[in-house]
Amino acid sequence: MMTMLLALALLWPLVVIGWTLWSAYLAPAAQQGYFSALWLSAAWPALLLAYGGEAQWTMDAWMLGGEWALNSLSRPWLAFTALLWGLAAIHARGYFAAEQAKAQKGDQDAQRRLLRLALLWPLTLLGNVLLIIAQDIASFYLGFALMTFAAYALVVHSGTEEARLGAKAYLMLAVVGEGLIIGGFLWAAGEADTLTLQGLREGILVAEQGAWMAALLCLGFGVKAGVIGLHVWLPLAHPVAPAPASAVLSGAMIKAGLLGWISVLPLGSEQVSASLAQFGRIMLIAGLAAAFGAALYGVFQRHPKAVLAYSSISQMGMMTALVAMGLVAPDVWPLLWPGLVLFAAHHALAKGSLFLGTSISEHLPRWPLPLVWALLALPGISLSGAIGAGMISKWGVKSPLYEMHHESLIKLLSWAAVGTAALVSVALWRQWQQRHKGGSNREQWGAWLVAMAAALLTPLWLPLPAGSIEMPPLKEWLGIMWPFPVGVLFAGVGWLLTRPLKGKSLPAGDLWWLYAGMVDAALVPIRRLGHYCAKLKAVSVASAQKTEEILMGHLTRLLSTESWLRHHVSGLMMLLALVLAALIMWEGL
Repeated sequence: MMTMLLALALLWPLVVIGWTLWSAYLAPAAQQGYFSALWLSAAWPALLLAYGGEAQWTMDAWMLGGEWALNSLSRPWLAFTALLWGLAAIHARGYFAAEQAKAQKGDQDAQRRLLRLALLWPLTLLGNVLLIIAQDIASFYLGFALMTFAAYALVVHSGTEEARLGAKAYLMLAVVGEGLIIGGFLWAAGEADTLTLQGLREGILVAEQGAWMAALLCLGFGVKAGVIGLHVWLPLAHPVAPAPASAVLSGAMIKAGLLGWISVLPLGSEQVSASLAQFGRIMLIAGLAAAFGAALYGVFQRHPKAVLAYSSISQMGMMTALVAMGLVAPDVWPLLWPGLVLFAAHHALAKGSLFLGTSISEHLPRWPLPLVWALLALPGISLSGAIGAGMISKWGVKSPLYEMHHESLIKLLSWAAVGTAALVSVALWRQWQQRHKGGSNREQWGAWLVAMAAALLTPLWLPLPAGSIEMPPLKEWLGIMWPFPVGVLFAGVGWLLTRPLKGKSLPAGDLWWLYAGMVDAALVPIRRLGHYCAKLKAVSVASAQKTEEILMGHLTRLLSTESWLRHHVSGLMMLLALVLAALIMWEGL
């Protein structure tokens, strides 16, 4: 049964792609339905697989030998990933209804964009599912790369200049990340002589250069996870991507980087070397820097999805710090990882519903405004830890840290949660400023409401190990909830202080523009060399043309001589005969 579900989870997206292609071939463009019921079901078998129980598969005929598994880590990860993909697909059907109407009226550009999205959406999902269940290096990398490059269509969909810039930033950083990942895999796997992720972790643990192998892999996966310095694609891509695409990018795909870290780093091992522990401290500092830096920069953004993108960077910074604790303090990791998985799952659904909510505020349903805005605020309030699953997920990571006496990190994470509350407050304010009437359809608000409920009730449906997550004691509630009102207060004070700026804001992408300037400056001598080479080429061509003209002049004169010889050949022959006769007579004398 489990094997059948596995095959269905991996093959069903391919069936959806094949059916979409076949429908596009058979049906006239004006009659095409790009988001059929079959298309909506692409993630459903994967969701069923997550609840089928633990299982393991070995396939010797697959690539270099496949090892796939559903265990205590991959089951909950697959559950929240497949659920978010399924809800985002339903939302997409309503979100693209107007564009599909244009396509059915003969708009070829809309037809092309929708067909590209309809084909590459299931392919991106397939890569995401494969990397979650993979336990061998080849399958994991195949899934990761497939998800990464197929998602380009999700960012560039609208085709505007801003969308092309966001997609370019995404693709450039993706190529850098894939290069680092494959380099780290080849180095670590070759050193350990292994083809599995388990063997890779063990090899990094004992390798003399294990810290450098870990650094390569962490930076490669850090592109997707939004690690500081490599995060610049997120605030450029999210504002231009469609809302359902942003939901899966920030909710599910960004977690692939986090899962990559957990899969390749020897977290929780008592034999962690001094160099790996030192690398863990650097990773911890980088995570906290992202958590605070993204919050500080993100509150000055004007586009609500850019604010939410910086919120994702900040939240992933917190998760980066928690992963780093598996190297810095290995004894805390066995207690910490279930809380981290719940944190990731809750963030996925809460951030997914926040991004889906941006399309709701752009097409307000005919509901009372206080109700709409209360619903829009709920996932953000939960994300800051004040209510619902957010409170439980915060306690799930704080409780092990309390138990192992890491109070200083708890304080830092609590203040980072203040930044989260400020960011979601600013995002809601920007949505209010940019709200539009028009009425969202049932697919849009239905998927949004279900995603919101799933975010608030995450511990009830997430298949975590029994007893790994508990409700926080009543005396701890205030310690978990206080960042939300403080963050809202900070956002209000910041708004008052920045009113004299009259709407000016910091550019989304922050370091991207610095990188672009540095690359542009580095290309100046290359451009000058190219200009010099162009001038040299022009001079060479002119010289060659002049030489050719001289040679052609000589050849022309030679040809004219040949013509004269041809006209006087008889006389010349007679003269030659006379000369020869004279020579013979002279020789006879």
